[in-house]
Amino acid sequence: MSGNLELLLYAIPALVIAISLHEMMHSVMGYWLGDTTAMEHGRISLNPLRHIDPITTVALPLVLVLLGLPPFAAAKPVPINMFRLKYEEFGMALVGLAGPLTNLLIAILAGIALRFTGLDGTIGTFLLINVSINVGLFVFNLIPFPPLDGSRVLYALAPEGVQKVMMQIERMGFGAIFFFMFVIFPFIGPAIIRVQQTILNVLL
Repeated sequence: MSGNLELLLYAIPALVIAISLHEMMHSVMGYWLGDTTAMEHGRISLNPLRHIDPITTVALPLVLVLLGLPPFAAAKPVPINMFRLKYEEFGMALVGLAGPLTNLLIAILAGIALRFTGLDGTIGTFLLINVSINVGLFVFNLIPFPPLDGSRVLYALAPEGVQKVMMQIERMGFGAIFFFMFVIFPFIGPAIIRVQQTILNVLL
């Protein structure tokens, strides 16, 4: 079995778990803050089919992993009505943070299992892949560029002029992500990778 094929066999279920929990926790946080929209759309669920998109959730991050880039995945958008949330803009920031922080928690738990149980073989490799993927998703999604989750925090703190620019970028949809990956990321990528590696060193 080639190394890349073996990596895919571990990475696919790890990505599905990581992204499903990430998206579900966006929905849960929205519900806790008073907006039932995501719940009404069935997004408070551990069923991956409620959250994943075959292209943007699975194919795209796997290609990025194989290219040695931080994995980014776009699941089906979680429907949130900001005006039904407690704290409105700041509530939306909490909704945004819920996903990446879930990935960090998964990475911490998998890292603890590796460090204190000495697991190896198939289980150990799967845990290691979980740590790597979830740290990547945590760091990448916290970048404050629309529509990444970190932009929700920046939006809540930014003046109105900056908010308008961010809304225009977000309207670009997936095009904004491609612009970010191929125009902006080459400049900030080394710093992002250093942050990711630092967290991995702490956890592992």
